[in-house]
Amino acid sequence: QVRLVESGGGLVQPGGSMRLSCAASGFAFSVYGLSWYRQAPEKERELVAAITLSGGTKKLADSVKGRFTVSRDNAKSTAYLQMNSLKPEDTAVYYCKAALGTTIYWGQGTQVTVSS
Repeated sequence: QVRLVESGGGLVQPGGSMRLSCAASGFAFSVYGLSWYRQAPEKERELVAAITLSGGTKKLADSVKGRFTVSRDNAKSTAYLQMNSLKPEDTAVYYCKAALGTTIYWGQGTQVTVSS
């Protein structure tokens, strides 16, 4: 069974840090590109970060550059999003997406709330 499960979300204060994990199973994780998206209330889902198969190429949205880091451990079939210097505007549901051509898998999302 294909599964893509995010974890690590929760409540964090502004300026704090949080690491999200995306655990994959049931498919060949190592050959899928991995992306992190987020969606805030009443806003469209936006791309936050992307990482290629081996992790050699990474992309970050301008809004999170210098604060977030994306990585993956193919041996563990897990991707990560390290979030530092968090701001209230980072509050959103964060989703993990694995893609191989037209085959796309989404995780269920994990809520991240940045508030004092």
